[in-house]
Amino acid sequence: MTDPKKAAGGLSACPVPIADYPEVLLAHGGGGRLMHQLIEKMFVSNFDNSFLQQRHDSTRLELGDCRLAFTTDSFVVRPLFFPGGNIGSLAIHGTVNDLAMSGARPLFLSAGFILEEGLPMETLWKIVSSMAAAAQEAGVQIVTGDTKVVDRGKGDGVYINTSGIGLIDASVNIGPAQVRDGDAVIVSGDLGRHGIAIMNARESLGLETSLESDSACVSQLTLRLLEEGIDVHCFRDLTRGGLASSLIEIAETSGRHIEIDEERVPVLDQVRGACEILGLDPFYIANEGRFVTFLPESEAARAVEILRESPLGADATVIGRVADSRDNLVTVRSVIGVRRILDMISGEQLPRIC
Repeated sequence: MTDPKKAAGGLSACPVPIADYPEVLLAHGGGGRLMHQLIEKMFVSNFDNSFLQQRHDSTRLELGDCRLAFTTDSFVVRPLFFPGGNIGSLAIHGTVNDLAMSGARPLFLSAGFILEEGLPMETLWKIVSSMAAAAQEAGVQIVTGDTKVVDRGKGDGVYINTSGIGLIDASVNIGPAQVRDGDAVIVSGDLGRHGIAIMNARESLGLETSLESDSACVSQLTLRLLEEGIDVHCFRDLTRGGLASSLIEIAETSGRHIEIDEERVPVLDQVRGACEILGLDPFYIANEGRFVTFLPESEAARAVEILRESPLGADATVIGRVADSRDNLVTVRSVIGVRRILDMISGEQLPRIC
């Protein structure tokens, strides 16, 4: 293999066989452990800096006395419209939620559109209108953007990229590195609805279910916890890879052991039944209006009470704790008392869900 520090033209050669990547991404939909490895070996190794090392949903930037959160995300969901939302509202919710995970108050967004030639204007109008409504509800403004058109058959209708900026209070210091031994682990609501709703709509599975995506802006919940003085150590939204991937990433970044009680994890019977039929695990299914938070066990009951005051947090539950261990693992105790280790799956159970 070529020396990774020397290559033609002065550029570093790829430290892993680059021919492996196209096959990996096509075969597995770009999720799970394989995507994690791609990000670490391809992108982080080339772009590495102290901001990327924060390894959080949004990056904290300090400009004089001003503390900002900055994030970006691209949305390629299929179908464009699904029960409970569409690619437009999803693009707003996803980016606003990433800012909220840093404890920020979301303020401004950009919007970039890749439009496929032949996209009906009525379809685009519905998407843009839903974005405007979602932005207004979230209290953010779309202040800049870009539009490009690609050939027919090259763009799947429309792809959207949104970036966001939010303001972080000086007293807030939230992230995976702040997780502490004994912390309670709380989820803000039931899991798996977004992924199952998308799969049922996309594949016309005919599942007799009224499930809708949980896509929503959660910043009102995160800010309320902070305003009430809860000592939040970490937030993480449960999007691609679901609860399992989020917990694993936090365990690896914090260097701690996380214990989860499976019986406490809220999953609707409709979601659980669909997962059994499709051979899926609800722990790995994406959500677009759910997050996990880590905070002192002494404040857990009050935090759950605050979350449950909102319809978005009605099913908030303590599902586990951080153990006194440094093995970077996540373990789950089953309903019959058997413990198993959670690991990232190789690919993604449900690609194109965000």
